[in-house]
Amino acid sequence: MNISNIKEWLYLDLTASTIIVITVVVIFSVLILITRVAGLRTFSKMTSFDFATTIAIGSILASVSLDPKTSIGNGAVALAAIVLFQVVFALLQRYAGWFRKTATNAPILLMKNGKIIEENLAKTNLHRSELIAKLREANVLKFEEVKAVVFESTGDVSVLHGKVDATLEPRLLDFLDVKKEKV
Repeated sequence: MNISNIKEWLYLDLTASTIIVITVVVIFSVLILITRVAGLRTFSKMTSFDFATTIAIGSILASVSLDPKTSIGNGAVALAAIVLFQVVFALLQRYAGWFRKTATNAPILLMKNGKIIEENLAKTNLHRSELIAKLREANVLKFEEVKAVVFESTGDVSVLHGKVDATLEPRLLDFLDVKKEKV
């Protein structure tokens, strides 16, 4: 890197910087408005689709903020289109069972009643050491305390545990195909 490149790299154009600041304020205001209309799910970590939506929104914000060729109006339309698509996707998931089964992963039972379900661990590409790390995070002291461990559709791992003699409420395993689980 020569001296002229370094000077160019360090150069601050006040006009461009002012435009960037104004653009960021406007586009974030549009995003806040869209989020208020669409709801908090816009940035939640519900599914892989919601995660992808969050990444896409970040990319649009960066593009509009830093690329003078991308107009604020086009950025606002892109943001609105992504959030609208997410809302439609969420509604289809909520009301159309066939769509939910096709578009999202079902939660998978990894442990039940203190026993690891190796077959399901393999399906999720989760290593036994990662499962045990999740048990430690949940302050599990004994495998017998573990009533269920679920690999959620969001990628999170939920650990349900309690006293050895405690029983798990079956409704907590709703939406899992427990009949097929080998325990």
